[in-house]
Amino acid sequence: MAGGKRTAADLGAYLCFEDEAGQGLRPPKGRTWAPVGARPVVTVRGKGSGRVNMAGVVAYRDGERPHLFYKLHIYRGRKGESKSFSWIDYRDLIVATHQHLGAPLVWCWDNLNVHLAGQLAEFPTENAGWTHRPVTRLRS
Repeated sequence: MAGGKRTAADLGAYLCFEDEAGQGLRPPKGRTWAPVGARPVVTVRGKGSGRVNMAGVVAYRDGERPHLFYKLHIYRGRKGESKSFSWIDYRDLIVATHQHLGAPLVWCWDNLNVHLAGQLAEFPTENAGWTHRPVTRLRS
């Protein structure tokens, strides 16, 4: 590390790695066997316009077992409903992780545009007693 910097172990902090993933809820194509010339009909329920997103955090501290935290976001295709996580959802995930672990956090994540939002970028500064900016950001 660069001079004057402290590691997460020196701070007694957890090193937290966060990432997200999503899955569409559109049903797969139905395929089956049928006699030549007879088209099979396979019915599937629902229009399948939804999506499930998950943000997960793995927290490590020297000498302890790792911890896993996650938050789900379900999009059902309704008007006015957000399709993905907002900066507030990520902030709430950070706060919930801190409340559960009861220790300072060093948060590392990729350069997703929501992670770089102004309000979320100011959050570690406003909560400097228990959050610390990572030395470098992970590249996507």
